Amino acid sequence: MARPKEDIAAAARKLVEDARNGIFRPVYLLMGDEPYYPDLVCQAIIDNCIDEFGKDFNETICYGADVTAEQVVTAARRFPVMADRQLVVVKEAQMMKNLEEIAVYCNEPLDSTVLVLLLHKASADKRKSLYKSVQKIGAVLDSPALRDYEMPGWVSSYFREKGLQIEPEAAALMAESVGTELSTIVVETDKLLKNLPEGASSVTVADVEKNVGISRQFSVFELTKELSFRNAPRALKIAAHLGTAARFAMPQAVSALYMHFNRILRYGALLARGGYPSAEDKAAALAGVNPYFYREYDTAVRNYPLPKAQAVISLLCEYDYLGKGGDGAATTPDQLLVELTAKILNC
Repeated sequence: MARPKEDIAAAARKLVEDARNGIFRPVYLLMGDEPYYPDLVCQAIIDNCIDEFGKDFNETICYGADVTAEQVVTAARRFPVMADRQLVVVKEAQMMKNLEEIAVYCNEPLDSTVLVLLLHKASADKRKSLYKSVQKIGAVLDSPALRDYEMPGWVSSYFREKGLQIEPEAAALMAESVGTELSTIVVETDKLLKNLPEGASSVTVADVEKNVGISRQFSVFELTKELSFRNAPRALKIAAHLGTAARFAMPQAVSALYMHFNRILRYGALLARGGYPSAEDKAAALAGVNPYFYREYDTAVRNYPLPKAQAVISLLCEYDYLGKGGDGAATTPDQLLVELTAKILNC
């Protein structure tokens, strides 16, 4: 069973905190499709393991494409020079052709060595010796990629860590703007925080629009909202403007619309069972949706009962194909989006 993503964040924070307190494992295996947390832990270890005076003698940082497992093991088995420990870091370790052979060292690691294996957007085979041996004697951090629908929640939690509240609409807008790369969100967030008024305790849509460079007025987030309420003039205007934006990509827009209407479909199926759904069932049907937006979905499910929601899903599959160049259509992305929006409104 996959580890819950909130546990990954907590595990990363614990490893970072330990590093700052001088507590280290003999071997770290930092991996996964989302590089933010592995990079965060690796940097914390580099910053705190060896003091500045000892780095020349007791810190080795190399890259997987440039070394062999034998060279890494030889480095790890050296003793520190006039210090209690040494640090050996292998970045982009997935580039090593014989990475698995480092398992031999993990069977008898030196107490005076901290070995870090950092894989970039890749994972070690969990069925093999390296992963299993590091699990026993060191620390494994496996960071999966987040899905689109999880991003607003992650943005909100990241702001809470900074002591700030962010409006649900602002979190959704920011997630749409920067995608699913956590490091990009962190960079944009830090830029935004520097421009907030001193003493600010909350972040609004206006703050995001001003500092991140996206307009809520013409966003996929706003398009889904207007479609939910079947506001045809507004939805078509947004689609026409959005499709001409420099960073617009039809597949990403269709993906966001699919996620939205899939929730409407699931929620409609839940309501079709009869009776008022429990809070747990509603949350499951609307996975990833902040309760702040439940009212929108209560309206959307009335505007798109099951047959219409299914018809929209079918449309989205068709336009996903067209948006990726299917049938060799010469229609421009903005034309495709307006056409798709009109057909959804006519379902």
